[in-house]
Amino acid sequence: MNYLAIVTISLLSVIALTHFYWGFGGKRGLEVALPTKDGKRLLNPTKLLTFLVGFLILGFAFVVYTLAFGKPNEIYIYLGWSISCIFFLRAIGEFNMVGVFKKIKNTKFAEYDTKYFTPLCLYLSFSIGLVVFV
Repeated sequence: MNYLAIVTISLLSVIALTHFYWGFGGKRGLEVALPTKDGKRLLNPTKLLTFLVGFLILGFAFVVYTLAFGKPNEIYIYLGWSISCIFFLRAIGEFNMVGVFKKIKNTKFAEYDTKYFTPLCLYLSFSIGLVVFV
């Protein structure tokens, strides 16, 4: 189980660092990270919001670390289940731009969402759920 936790913490940390990179003005990978329609971005997050997402995901990594290697109390267990649900809901999507049931399917983002982002969210959901459960 420690291996699963280490992989999950590592993935969450890389995702957080990527958001910090974008928050500082980095552009690499950004063209496939945000949904588009007819060539226009459907989301335009500010730098502040991008940093906040990065810190939130880093917080998720800390919760997983505490669950796997610390002495978690009931709050961490609740947070772990909540984070697992967040990633599961992201994988399902909002039935338009992201997730398994998205309607917009002919963009570069949609291709990456299908191949990488949704499976990653499913992995994170189930791995975090397992860390909490065990």
